[in-house]
Amino acid sequence: MKFGKLFVSLICVVVSVVLITQLYGCGTILYPERRGQKTGNVDIGVAFLDALWLLAFIVPGLVAFAVDFGTGAIYFPGGTKRSSAEGGMVVVKVNPAELNEKTIKEIVMKQTGCSAFDMREAKIYPLDRSENVEKRLAEMQSFLEKQ
Repeated sequence: MKFGKLFVSLICVVVSVVLITQLYGCGTILYPERRGQKTGNVDIGVAFLDALWLLAFIVPGLVAFAVDFGTGAIYFPGGTKRSSAEGGMVVVKVNPAELNEKTIKEIVMKQTGCSAFDMREAKIYPLDRSENVEKRLAEMQSFLEKQ
């Protein structure tokens, strides 16, 4: 009788460890800042961790791949980001007196989820009226889609 209880306890510990370690094999948990990307270069490390679960257990492996591809966490940073409102526009109001490179970086990183932002690659477009914002963004979007 004592052997049966020990065996059941051992099985419970093993199953618990396996389920807990599965959480760490998912790119969504390892790299939350990558969520929201649509495309990019696949991170081989995250794909390998997901594949290990696929080899060990089919269903958890498929779930890990589905979650990582669905959230975009399987891609290296720098891929294209989804907009926060799926095609919508986010307006961030900032006091013009406080607008500087540091503030711009903080706002962009917070709104996009990027962990790094290089101002040298930023394009600045002057707008004469607030009504022109959507028109200008549509022009930039069509330009980016052509590339």
